[in-house]
Amino acid sequence: MIIWLASYPKSGNTWLRSLMTSYYFSKDGEFNFKLLKNIKSYPSIDFFRKYPDKFSTPESTSKYWIKEQQNINKAKDLVILKTHNAMCKINGNAFTDKDNSLGAIHIVRDPRNVITSLAHHYQIELDEALEFMITKNKALIETEGTRFLGFNAIFSWALHEESWSNCQKFPILSIRYEDLELNPYETISKVLKFISKLSFIEKNINKKKLIKSIKSCSFEKLQEMEKEQGFQEAMMDKKTKDKIKFFNLGNKNNYKNILDQNLVKKMNLIFEKQLKKYNYN
Repeated sequence: MIIWLASYPKSGNTWLRSLMTSYYFSKDGEFNFKLLKNIKSYPSIDFFRKYPDKFSTPESTSKYWIKEQQNINKAKDLVILKTHNAMCKINGNAFTDKDNSLGAIHIVRDPRNVITSLAHHYQIELDEALEFMITKNKALIETEGTRFLGFNAIFSWALHEESWSNCQKFPILSIRYEDLELNPYETISKVLKFISKLSFIEKNINKKKLIKSIKSCSFEKLQEMEKEQGFQEAMMDKKTKDKIKFFNLGNKNNYKNILDQNLVKKMNLIFEKQLKKYNYN
């Protein structure tokens, strides 16, 4: 059965994925980028390439969302998958259901810090990034030739947050990116205990290994690793065609020091409900 790592883009999913793969899939907690293959991204191109359909519209693959999860679950193993998809239905097709999912870890990040990461990652201006975040039918779309094989229905930031935090189909653990940053051991421990409760995984946390995982997945370590080895998931610069930094600012990404006050006030109004919900000052 599947446990999801669900988040809006640029909200810490890759960081949590790194921590979890170093803990679950390494011998001693030492992280390397190759470990990330143990937690795949869904729904991505690789899952739908085998189908003969023309997939002539972006949302075409949604008809196979559940079928692919049924195929994944045939092995009867615990599978952790990363997703940016909202917990939604597209053309009547549910993203997932209780028969295929054990639960989800839902990662939330202050939207006023998400915006700067989005702008950098997609090489757009801040006003474009805000439009990205408030577009209700927003999707991430990948093509291969003429076929639409990669489709993530992310919706707006607010709708995405609500879709996962309000999900009643299976257990949801919501964690804040900021808690992962300030209290990594306590936050990851919550994640590991949540997974243990839902599955057959060893319930006792290996403290020594977890501490090693946290150290090997520090932002500085990940940034240094990307500089030396490159990072496959980084976007390509539209002008130079070189890869742009994926691990860019880390804890320096503080909206209070970066964003114009008018933009902050605007976002405070737009996301007032969620800012209060997650105690974002």
